[in-house]
Amino acid sequence: MDWQAEYNKRVTTIEQAIKSIKDNDCVVMSECAGVPRLTIQTLAKNKDNYNNVKIYHMLTLGEGEVYAEECYGHFRHLTNFIGANSRQALKDHEADFIPCFFKDVPSMLAKDIPCDVAVVTVAPPNEEGYCSLGLSCDYALASVKKAKTVIAEVNDELPFTFGGTLVHVSEFTHIVPCSYNPPELGRPNIGEVEKNIGANCAKLIKDGDTLQLGIGAIPDAVLMFLTDKKDLGIHSEMFSDGVMDLVEKGVINGSKKTLHKGKHVATFLMGTRKFYDFVNNNPNVELYGVDYVNDPNVIAQNDNMVSINSCIEVDLMGQVASETMGMTQFSGTGGQVDYVRGAAMSKNGVSIMAMPSTAKKGTVSRIVPLLATGAAVTTSRNDVDYVVTEYGIAKLKGKTLRERAENLIQVAHPDFREDLQKEFEARFGKK
Repeated sequence: MDWQAEYNKRVTTIEQAIKSIKDNDCVVMSECAGVPRLTIQTLAKNKDNYNNVKIYHMLTLGEGEVYAEECYGHFRHLTNFIGANSRQALKDHEADFIPCFFKDVPSMLAKDIPCDVAVVTVAPPNEEGYCSLGLSCDYALASVKKAKTVIAEVNDELPFTFGGTLVHVSEFTHIVPCSYNPPELGRPNIGEVEKNIGANCAKLIKDGDTLQLGIGAIPDAVLMFLTDKKDLGIHSEMFSDGVMDLVEKGVINGSKKTLHKGKHVATFLMGTRKFYDFVNNNPNVELYGVDYVNDPNVIAQNDNMVSINSCIEVDLMGQVASETMGMTQFSGTGGQVDYVRGAAMSKNGVSIMAMPSTAKKGTVSRIVPLLATGAAVTTSRNDVDYVVTEYGIAKLKGKTLRERAENLIQVAHPDFREDLQKEFEARFGKK
């Protein structure tokens, strides 16, 4: 096949490409740092040409112009993960939230979630005519396979990544050549609280373990305290600059992994420009669809799996709320439960819920007698293994309700332990 001829006959402008989107369509867009910036910006500028177009994607970096108030009625957000640029639309009832596990999104496309048009960002084709999905494979790969129309922003600034990210140019309906820097996520500020949490989490990590981490100050703080470890591996929903640092130091090499030995596996990536240069054409970095990477049965094939996730609050039974503040949807389930369960099924696996002991500048405890009214339980008390704060490590798995409450109170902020102890005595009596 002459792929270059296939490529050339699909080349168009973004203004022409979006004419494929019709009123009442559902447009599935790639997420995070793979956000199709040209499409979002051009749709917003031409909002008056569209009515009731649903746009599905998860967390996106950038402005998210199509979610602005002036686009209400023209575009409606559909998602299972709320971010900063879409919270107002949800609050204004101009967005709809779908509770689901991240791993299930590919199978839900075109069945539960309509997929009329897919919009993805890809790196320019290789010598065989295959483009890489770059920074966002997750459900983007499935959307290309299932959509009736596929718009590809071919961005020469996007890193080329390997694994399951390759899509042939013949699978695209419209190709829009472009050049813009993918959105970056700067390194977080790590304070003393995060450092103490990181040090406590590091106590549960051994040489040769395979890690799943999120993004932010706490995961990066954990990585800070792993420089004395050896032969760590990565099998994670995503990773960022902190992992790169330990790869460059030789701490993370994947040599002890029991699945994808020597490879740093994820389903999407976010970070700085230096990080994007690190993953570009790096044969040791592999991205696959989220239905594979986040499948607990796949995760469990990694012996010594350590899953580290954050949460909003934990009650004295060990129920974890990670996505809501009371009845307000703040984020989403993501892959938390997938990794908690995958780690539980792994030989010698460990899962950790890591959080500061307080919120709102120390005025609110994150360890609470009961979850806030209306809060969604993200990870059930039956699944939780360890809870870690800056004050220590609370082991929950295998513990009675009384023991769980005792252990959690010990890692709560001292300012709130007396009230928590009163609740303990009301439930279980005095010791």
